[in-house]
Amino acid sequence: MLMEAWTLWWVWLVMAAILGLAEMLLPGFILLGFALGALLMAGLTATGFFGASFAGTVLVYACSSVIAWWALNRRFPRERGSVRLWNRDINDN
Repeated sequence: MLMEAWTLWWVWLVMAAILGLAEMLLPGFILLGFALGALLMAGLTATGFFGASFAGTVLVYACSSVIAWWALNRRFPRERGSVRLWNRDINDN
């Protein structure tokens, strides 16, 4: 039963939505790549392009998620040393 659920497109869409919402609530810019991987899998399973086994489905999801995460980190790198220190209070005259 569990392995058959992963062949349904809406399961991947719900998983992408949950991961996207979790990315908005949790700082760290980590879950967005996995949400994009789940969104890709929703598209692949909805079109019928991808109908492999459970192991193949998870393998494609894992690879696409890691590639999406890597691409997002390359496109939007973290700024090192960008912490601003406040030496005085804005309300002091």
